[in-house]
Amino acid sequence: MIPRFYCTDPLTPGDSVSLPETAAHHAAHVLRLKPGDACFLFNGDGAEYSAVIERIGKNETVAVVTGRQAVSRESPLAVTLVQALCAGDKMDLVVRKAVELGASRIVPVLGERSVVRLQGSRAAVRVRHWQAVAIAACEQCGRNRIPEVTPLTPLGDWLEQPSPAPVRWMLSPQGGQSFSELDRPSGEVVLLVGPEAGFSEPEQQAARAAGYRAIRLGPRVLRTETAALAALAALQGRWGDF
Repeated sequence: MIPRFYCTDPLTPGDSVSLPETAAHHAAHVLRLKPGDACFLFNGDGAEYSAVIERIGKNETVAVVTGRQAVSRESPLAVTLVQALCAGDKMDLVVRKAVELGASRIVPVLGERSVVRLQGSRAAVRVRHWQAVAIAACEQCGRNRIPEVTPLTPLGDWLEQPSPAPVRWMLSPQGGQSFSELDRPSGEVVLLVGPEAGFSEPEQQAARAAGYRAIRLGPRVLRTETAALAALAALQGRWGDF
């Protein structure tokens, strides 16, 4: 595969572009690219830019843009994943795989039973980290639009916000229907997934009051990171681009 790198700068055929520090290091020291090697660049505008490595210096890797292609790899099904904060590296896994599975936006929320408690500057640092994870996933999977990772929000505050999404589903082992019994969504889907210990009863009641319908994923109780990714794969299989 030809390597892909995310750039924050505008990209125009004929221009020389310095790769961001992380991408430059990966190109020079991990992939060991040389001048003349081909690569693709993208900046989130929806296009993919062919490029050639022009030079690799001690502190800089420069590529020249050779062309622009309007390539869309976005799913026809828009899914916002609202994921309750989970412990350890599970959140990184969910963000990375959700991007690969076509989620259009990722909303981390803090539930009553979330094991990890992040606030203030620590929360902001983690959100920036998750956004970087999303960018790296786009580099790997070929997406040219970057899914937004929104600021960490208490679940109650998120549920109080008005939502234009016509379809809102909450994963629950006690859900009345499974995905195989649902009708095709009429628009954007918002998928709400709880933390390791699940949502509290008041949270479930608040979610239902906000228009979320409880949906189950079969007869087995899945871990939070498994449930989110299984649900995204099921949605893509039924109504997306799988």
